[in-house]
Amino acid sequence: MDATRNKKILGTPVSIPRAQAEESESGLGRKTVTRADLLDAVYNACPTLSRAQARDLFEMTLEEIVGSLLRDEAVKLRSFGAFNVRAKRERIGRNPRNGVEATIDARRVLTFKASPTLTARVNGWAAPVAEDD
Repeated sequence: MDATRNKKILGTPVSIPRAQAEESESGLGRKTVTRADLLDAVYNACPTLSRAQARDLFEMTLEEIVGSLLRDEAVKLRSFGAFNVRAKRERIGRNPRNGVEATIDARRVLTFKASPTLTARVNGWAAPVAEDD
């Protein structure tokens, strides 16, 4: 009996343990996809790469994304979504428990906007015909 079940991650067939597949499909036991899971998916999708080469490729990809965000560049991944960095100004906030005012420092926040294609796939809808992401 096959102990794995084929799933597609971002359009690439990936083999995951059957227990995880059934768990995620039922919606009861939600699994968090980890860095190791993504690395395994890259390794399994590219059989000509060694595990070390797959890890290096994966790490270089993440470093490029992080570097772009640090340079205040938007990162757009077609059919997935867009990451942006926004600057928020200093403001006065209020503690909801006791109502005491406190200053919230200026900071930069990371935002993500899912593409229409990703949103459609998550909801089980047909993918949009025209894609502007």
